Amino acid sequence: MTAPETTIVNMENKFYPPLLLRHPANPILTRKDWPYSINSVFNAGATLLPDGTTLLLCRVEDRRGLSHLCAARSKNGVDGWQIDREPTMMPSPNEYPEEIWGIEDPRITFVPELQQYAITYTSYSRGGPGVSLALTKDFRTFERLGVIMVPDDKDSALLPRRIDGYWALIHRPMTALGAHMWISYSPDLRHWGRHRLMLEARRGAWWDANKIGLSPPPIETSRGWFVLYHGVRHTPSGCLYRLGAALFELEHPEKCLLRGDSWIFGPEADYERNGDVSDVVFPCGYTMDPDGDTLNIYYGAADCAIALAQASVTSLLAWLDLNGGLERRQRKEDL
Repeated sequence: MTAPETTIVNMENKFYPPLLLRHPANPILTRKDWPYSINSVFNAGATLLPDGTTLLLCRVEDRRGLSHLCAARSKNGVDGWQIDREPTMMPSPNEYPEEIWGIEDPRITFVPELQQYAITYTSYSRGGPGVSLALTKDFRTFERLGVIMVPDDKDSALLPRRIDGYWALIHRPMTALGAHMWISYSPDLRHWGRHRLMLEARRGAWWDANKIGLSPPPIETSRGWFVLYHGVRHTPSGCLYRLGAALFELEHPEKCLLRGDSWIFGPEADYERNGDVSDVVFPCGYTMDPDGDTLNIYYGAADCAIALAQASVTSLLAWLDLNGGLERRQRKEDL
């Protein structure tokens, strides 16, 4: 009788150097900074204006629990914020009934073809959260296009250019099969189809099992679309929101090239671990420094504040090369 074959698994411990560095001024914006009474501020979209000013379009929750959007501007993206004295973009439920319970979590994409900023945001209707789209040139006036993805859907961003003649939108519908990232295409920003699953939440004990979603808009690099996404792990004491990374083909963004196996940024600081929703880091926007490599990532901390972390695109891609795997390989292992 022969002994059963034994497989030895290498459980080598890895040291993970920090890839996202918290700014020492964190948190950079809280409700105490607001010029009118609010409950909290978090989950801000971000962009650079033509004069180099950083604009954050912040999710602001009032004391009823409903959210609107408010712009804050800073010359250096860290302090000296000039905040609009009143809400910049309010829900408009009479004209857009899907906004009856507020508008949330904006992502901003500057679209050179349109010479406008495209803002995707969550519109909270009686039927649940959906994806809405608005266009603006100045963050003073907005052209709302209304709901483009029906409930239950969120965590969306528009790619800055057409893919094979079509606009592309990343979003996260909730289905009976789980919460995964999808991409859809449109000829005109109003009618959407060619829906494709682009990244699945893993199964089992993984840090990103069961529920994932896009964080900031994708970053176009020479190697592909670099994506930071959030994963949610359910624990006996609540949910943990952490960040991971993946890379997708430039002209076929539904095709995942690499996906990191471990998370790269999670709640550690007190302002991330304690708040209205504890243990949450949730970026919705970034800006790029003139060097074309340094990212300024703006994230919601525990649904109570906005914080800033900096990272290098080069370092993130290098980490992904060392710690990532082919998505089809990982999917086979999970099944």
